[in-house]
Amino acid sequence: MADGREVMIVDGGLATELVAAGLDIQGDPLWSARALHTNPQAIKNVHASYLRCGADVITTVTYQASVAGFMKHLGLTSEEAEQLLHSGVQLAKDAVTEFLSESRSSERQKPIIAGSIGPYGAFLHDGSKYSGNYVEQMTKEELKTWHRPQMQSLVRAGVDLIAMETIPSQKEGEALVELLREFPNTEGWLSFSCKTPDRSLQLLTPPVM
Repeated sequence: MADGREVMIVDGGLATELVAAGLDIQGDPLWSARALHTNPQAIKNVHASYLRCGADVITTVTYQASVAGFMKHLGLTSEEAEQLLHSGVQLAKDAVTEFLSESRSSERQKPIIAGSIGPYGAFLHDGSKYSGNYVEQMTKEELKTWHRPQMQSLVRAGVDLIAMETIPSQKEGEALVELLREFPNTEGWLSFSCKTPDRSLQLLTPPVM
């Protein structure tokens, strides 16, 4: 990372904590991103909880969020959908600001905000985010075109880095890395979901780039 930190603690699952707080998001095509529209305070509470537990990186609740998805499932205009994406970053920023103002430790460095981007299959909501079989019918340019509005929105909203998460195929991973290069002042990480010979799911996360 540019700020020199070699080891950082990343927060945990947002959806898990939202469900524990009583939100019904199971089976929702927007998953935890639905709460940006229905219960933003619950998201902020989860961010705050992870910060109190020592997280150095706070991940926005945008893994399954997209302009197209918000337009389709919430009936928003493209401008409203982009603003809702921005609100996911602002909630994380507000949680960090409030946490630092209440923190008694002068040694605590400012937590990093990672803008979460999931695979195209997360939008399809058909299980293909695990298999990645959709990439056989898509070019890298088509994948970049799909991911560009979300990445652009997160960068504009002021994330510290882009978290490209649980990508199920090399082609989509390459497309995302190429897309990230369109934002030369933005860092990111890329993680893959892979299957071992026994078909169990594994998560591989390279260092921040």
